[in-house]
Formats: sequence, structure tokens, C-alpha cells
Amino acid sequence: MVEILLITGSTRSGSTNTAALRTAREVAPDGVTAVLHEGLADLPAFNPDDDVEPLPPAVAELRNRVAAADAVLFCTPEYAGTLPGSFKNLLDWSIGGTELNGKPVAWLNVAAEGRGDGAIGTLTTVLRYLTVDLVEEACGRLFVPREAVGPDGLVEDSGIREGLREVLHALARAA
Repeated sequence: MVEILLITGSTRSGSTNTAALRTAREVAPDGVTAVLHEGLADLPAFNPDDDVEPLPPAVAELRNRVAAADAVLFCTPEYAGTLPGSFKNLLDWSIGGTELNGKPVAWLNVAAEGRGDGAIGTLTTVLRYLTVDLVEEACGRLFVPREAVGPDGLVEDSGIREGLREVLHALARAA
């Protein structure tokens, strides 16, 4: 069994990024367990002075989840041409730990064509600092329009659901 940690870069309740990851959790292929990290908003502002034991509880939980996972999938919106501050904060907390080093990681962009490239560019730069194993064949764009998300917060479109399953499958193969 391969465990993939799903991390959204959005704190918005109606986020299509989070909807995509919730749906990925539901459609994970056989042999894959997908776990959604929902603690983004709980993380304190990063301060290197606080990156010591004992870690703030939300940071310790994040690092423990990353350590337990075989791979990580990030899905983030773009704010003002780059990563949302809360998501960059999560990544900053990851730099002090070694949990992501060498771990298979991928990103998913669910924005419309021509959107989200700034966030993905910044994310890729940060991931290189973290020395992850960036799984290129699992990275990509899979547009999720708001109308594709049902009242249960899951993507209903069968083509998108299959695309999410394929992303997880590619990431699981790398793990």
C-alpha cells in the first residue's frame, strides 16, 4: 500500500484546489491510500527561532504526516502571481525538517489555461530547495471549473476524476 499525502494551498472553503484533492482521495487507485492534510490554516507564522523542539503542534503534525507518507501531491491556487502566503508559510516550515528530502512529490494546477503558472514556478523553485524527487510525469494541469464541483465538495466530472486517478497512479509508481 502506498500512502500519498495531499496538500492544498488554499484556505478557502469553496476552493477548486481542495475539491480536486478531496476527489483524488475518493478515486485513488487500488493500492493507494490518499490522505488530505487539512491543517494549513492552523500553522503559525514561520519564525526560524521557533523551528526547534518542541515544535508548535500544527508544525509537528505536518512534519509527522509528511514523514509517514510515501509521496506528496501539492495543489495550490495562485494569488497575485505567486503562491498564497499561507501555503508559502507551510513550505517554509518544511525547510527546517528533512521529511521531504528525496521524497517523490508532484504538483497539480487546476486553474484555467494561462492561470496559475506563477504559483507553479515559485512552487518548483521552493521544491528544489527542499531536494525532493519531483515526479514530472505526475505533475500537470487539470482544469477544474467551479461548476464541476458538486454540493458535497467533490468533482463530479468523470474525465477530471479519471485524470486525478492517473496523477495518483503516476506518483504511486514513483514511490
